[in-house]
Amino acid sequence: MCRRRVALQASSETPPKHSKHCQYLTQMKRRDEVVGFESSDPSFNVRMDGSIYTERDVSNLSEPVQFMVTARSSPDMPIWETTVKLALARDGEDGVHKVNQELGIITFPQKQLTGSSGLRRQKRDWVIPPINVPENSRGPFPQMLVSIRSDQDRQIQIRYSITGVGADQPPNEVFSIDPVAGKMFVTKPLDREERSSYHLRAHAVDMNGNKVENPIDLYIYVIDMNDNRPEFRNQVYNGSVAEGAKPGTYVMKVTANDADDDTTANGMVRYRILSQSPHSPIPNMFTINSETGDIVTVAAGLDREKVSQYTIIIQATDMEGNLNFGLSNTATAIISVTDTNDNPPELTARTFSGEVPENRVNIVVANLTVIDRDQPHTQNWNAVYRIINGDPSGHFTIHTDPVSNDGMVTVVKPVDYEMNRAFMLTVLVSNQAPLSDTTQSSQQSTAGVTISVVDVNEPPFFPSNPKLIRFEEGVPAGTTLTTFAANDPDRFMQQIVRYSKLADPANWLNINATNGQIITTAMLNRESPFVKNNIYEATFLAADNGSPPASGTGTLQIYLIDVNDNAPELVPKEAQVCERINSNPINITAADADVDPNVGPFVFELPAFPSSVRRNWTISRLNGDYAQLSLRIQYLESGVYDVPVIVTDSGNPPLSNRSVIKVKVCPCDENGDCTTIGAVAAAGLGTGAIIAILICIIILLTMVLLFVVWMKRREKERQTKQLLIDPEDDVRDNILKYDEEGGGEEDQDYDLSQLQQPESLDHIISKPPGVRRVDERPVVSESQYPIRPVVPHPGDIGDFINEGLRAADNDPTAPPYDSLLVFDYEGSGSTAGSVSSLDSSSTGDQDYDYLNDWGPRFKKLADMYGGGDDD
Repeated sequence: MCRRRVALQASSETPPKHSKHCQYLTQMKRRDEVVGFESSDPSFNVRMDGSIYTERDVSNLSEPVQFMVTARSSPDMPIWETTVKLALARDGEDGVHKVNQELGIITFPQKQLTGSSGLRRQKRDWVIPPINVPENSRGPFPQMLVSIRSDQDRQIQIRYSITGVGADQPPNEVFSIDPVAGKMFVTKPLDREERSSYHLRAHAVDMNGNKVENPIDLYIYVIDMNDNRPEFRNQVYNGSVAEGAKPGTYVMKVTANDADDDTTANGMVRYRILSQSPHSPIPNMFTINSETGDIVTVAAGLDREKVSQYTIIIQATDMEGNLNFGLSNTATAIISVTDTNDNPPELTARTFSGEVPENRVNIVVANLTVIDRDQPHTQNWNAVYRIINGDPSGHFTIHTDPVSNDGMVTVVKPVDYEMNRAFMLTVLVSNQAPLSDTTQSSQQSTAGVTISVVDVNEPPFFPSNPKLIRFEEGVPAGTTLTTFAANDPDRFMQQIVRYSKLADPANWLNINATNGQIITTAMLNRESPFVKNNIYEATFLAADNGSPPASGTGTLQIYLIDVNDNAPELVPKEAQVCERINSNPINITAADADVDPNVGPFVFELPAFPSSVRRNWTISRLNGDYAQLSLRIQYLESGVYDVPVIVTDSGNPPLSNRSVIKVKVCPCDENGDCTTIGAVAAAGLGTGAIIAILICIIILLTMVLLFVVWMKRREKERQTKQLLIDPEDDVRDNILKYDEEGGGEEDQDYDLSQLQQPESLDHIISKPPGVRRVDERPVVSESQYPIRPVVPHPGDIGDFINEGLRAADNDPTAPPYDSLLVFDYEGSGSTAGSVSSLDSSSTGDQDYDYLNDWGPRFKKLADMYGGGDDD
């Protein structure tokens, strides 16, 4: 079977589907004319689009076939002809035969055939038709595509070349041309998925590079081969469908892409379902649209409670689904069956029971269980409980447990055993989501709930709480005010109530323990600080003798009516006036602990005794609450005066009070204000006393100043006092106290075993070199200290000390820091030298002048031994 076609004309027209056809890539028409083609071989037919189709089976073609193709644009136009040579190629990858084309030499233009106009030659532009090259060709390469010739190559030598993408532009050298023969080749296999077409330009020049022909366009089209499998966009697709869905319900869509040409069968993908798991209720619950990939339901019967998920294997095949020649690929579609509310909740029992103590709220008294086969923790599963009968007062409600879906009957309003000993409730349960229309069973389930009320001992209560009574203040002790009794709500229990006092701030009341009678124990006073807004409060307790005992409290409020039992008090108690009359009168008023009408208006008057009061002072009334006290005489000597005033309120009967105002009389300035000296004098001090006070103050300040000056002078003398002995000349022996028995922080890490007395010489010898005790005999050679002259030069004392330190640091026989160092060696080589020069009986001529060079510390020694004749 031949799957290629040979085209003699480029055309946008789609060739008709034919069983065996090939296309030849030569165009024999002008760009603006329609050309008709004729074949000299009846086994091959040339269509109007230039395609050559076989008219018979060519699978047994043993040798190439050659025939002539004639092209004519119109009856009065020239005729062109070309030779086509076809050969049968070996089997392709897809298992079908291919026809190979062999192109002869094409000369443009050819000679014109004999016609009505006679034999003549006409110059025309040279044209090369589109070239179709199959992808993935196995060669051999280079493989010739077409031979290009100019009709002037007989007169001159012509060189041919091609330019464009695939020739001299990337990708380079895909196509090449013989510059002399004009044969164009493809050098390697082509891949349509990388590039489907190439546009080249052919050039013809003479040996000098001059253009012989105008450049022509070469179009190379890569013919698609089925070399790509369909590829699914996802390897696993997830979809869902509601349970109970009708046949034909859309579920999901799968898509596979084929890189081959989708206008040919190579890229046309078709889908099919390979398997379904599980097979319940039937093996083929779903179908897929072979062209679009849409998956829909085929049959009814999807039930999530039986099968919640289906796994479908889908195959995509190109070549329009031809399983013999097409390439395939598979993917997995997982279809979840979503829940619908097709199962109503069902209570597990027809009746439930519980009990509740009276007067208790927010407690669970019964638990209702339910079964629902829908998906848990969804609106299709969540239960909703309602009390539809038996609780008209709303004592109960039902909450749903979010985990178990149980109904919890809860008390929200207290129940009274004396009113209702039991409740018979009717409960209805449903789902949050409405029930599906396809459900055949009852949509709701009901049950009865019996709630028994448990009697408990309730506390007694006071009917009026608080209870308000009214009495006038001044009620004497022992007066019965009222009976403050409580009621016991437990009517079915024979109990006794006892009373006691809880709070009585002023301790004015008492209560009878049996009948609750309130009796006063002291006089009631409205002006007491325990009375707020004329009301006195006391709290009492009523307790029964139940098991367990219960008690209740009650508040008694006593409103005390005011009586005129408090005399008014004069305000202010102290004042001051000028010693001249009519300068600044004193405004006075009164304060009364009672309330209206037992207060103002007040009456102010001066007493008749002593007589000096009315002689020196006068009172004038301003209004019912205020009056003015002023001088009656023109001048009153400065001082403090006690002025009595009688104040009377308006009560029934009225009460009076004699009060005294301390008035300070003082000289005033021009503004009517007391002067400072005048105020002091008014306070009762004479001129002599004032002068004495000022003198005392001055003396005190002087003493303080002298003390400060003396302290500063003493401090200055102490700081400037010279030392008796200069520190540099102080050569007295000083006692230095060393109270550290250890070696300090730097000498804490040493082996205490080194201080132990060795038991034998072997023990000493076996010790490693290091620090040893002073009473141990060193087992190594003793260090030899450097030999020094007998009389060292005074200037190298520092060197002597440093050398001694280095010798001690490097001496392995040196004892630890805490050991006693013994210097008892005076033999040969001792750096200490002889001490005989210190003998007092020595008469040698020792020179001590070098002591003057040792600094001020040795100045005394230098004066004693090196002082010369004066010493």
